[in-house]
Amino acid sequence: MPLTPQATPTTYWLEHAWLGTHVEPGVAVDIADGRITAVRTGADTPPPGATALRGLTLPGLANTHSHAFHRALRGTVQVGTGTFWTWREIMYSVADRLTPDTYYALARAAYAEMALAGITCVGEFHYLHHAPGGTRYSDPNAMGEALLSAAAEAGIRITLLDTAYLSAGFGAPPNHHQLRFSDGTAERWAQRADALKERAHARIGAAIHSVRAVPAGQLGTVADWARERQAPLHVHLSEQTAENDACRDAHGVTPTQLLADHGALGRRTTAVHATHLTGEDIALLGDSHTGVCMCPTTERDLADGIGPAAQLQGRGSPLSLGSDSHAVIDLLEEARAMELDERLRTRTRGHWTAAALLRAATADGHAALGWDDAGTLEAGALADLTTIALDSVRTAGPLPRLAAETAVFAASAADVRHTIVGGRQIVRDGVHTLVPDVPTALAASIAAVRG
Repeated sequence: MPLTPQATPTTYWLEHAWLGTHVEPGVAVDIADGRITAVRTGADTPPPGATALRGLTLPGLANTHSHAFHRALRGTVQVGTGTFWTWREIMYSVADRLTPDTYYALARAAYAEMALAGITCVGEFHYLHHAPGGTRYSDPNAMGEALLSAAAEAGIRITLLDTAYLSAGFGAPPNHHQLRFSDGTAERWAQRADALKERAHARIGAAIHSVRAVPAGQLGTVADWARERQAPLHVHLSEQTAENDACRDAHGVTPTQLLADHGALGRRTTAVHATHLTGEDIALLGDSHTGVCMCPTTERDLADGIGPAAQLQGRGSPLSLGSDSHAVIDLLEEARAMELDERLRTRTRGHWTAAALLRAATADGHAALGWDDAGTLEAGALADLTTIALDSVRTAGPLPRLAAETAVFAASAADVRHTIVGGRQIVRDGVHTLVPDVPTALAASIAAVRG
């Protein structure tokens, strides 16, 4: 059954609720037509007819950066040694075997895993557009439509970040793997992307895969497409020092400066990773209020490095979080890792409060995906909620007023008890209501694309 909002008015009673600045006990949330109509504090017991959510309830989590098919890599790419570039060859081998049908099944299972982890919205950075060899499907957006359908069937919202990926490197044509990523030119990319239509659970955005994958003279075409539609624009930025070096060799500037020169920075843009930046890069991103999505579990898995997240936020860049390659799918771990990585880098503690980290995982993540009406527990917001158990072996013990700290620094995706999207329970007591056997769905869909 696809995602639809709760049709009849309903009330949820939250044993403890994170209201953006603090944890409030006893909160009743009224919902109608998929939106919160009232948030009532001081409700010591569940009102008559209300559904009780015991634990800590947050706004739904936003996974700002996902490549759904990378879920098939988990375990496989952890064997042996190597670099990002050797990992990429394994990734290509999975991409080569995907069809619209197998991608739908894999994405549906991966998105269901996200729902079990409390994620109510995903930003899908989608560049796997065509058949192997670059031949277009009869529907040129068959792969994107598969992802939109998969999210609906898994019960979560999606922003499909349709990605321009046109070259293998600065001045190099796509290699044989990348032919199915490429539309040939940014203009042809835009024509294809124009055919994608938004729907209740889905919004359409744009992405520049990277400055190495979109020729400099065509960056503006993608940026203009997003600007004209007031749509999100995302871009992999300076994930690898090799990209920075190649960009300087080709254009004499850093990737950040190249994006700035072609009008690709700004409030609707999110730079993903932003790991290897100069001071000037940080200023360009922060002063333009370009958002930055950190993906710590992927960045550490690929040995990419630790990005200057604290400096970026201090300069003016909102931060969001993503599970990217899905080495794990756990937004609480991403939030925790951002703080703990910065502690390792600086050898000091406390760069972000638990509230700030939760904001990155909720309101700021939704804003980066174009869902400004989600990510908060307040009247008028979309009724997307996540409840975390406070009585598991990881979370039992701390005072309830410290539940936000407990969630960020001790809980995991395994502690998510309920996930609600549009007022409808998608996960109830740790069980997905639309995909009842998520492990089997994952195993079967991954087996179908395994070499």
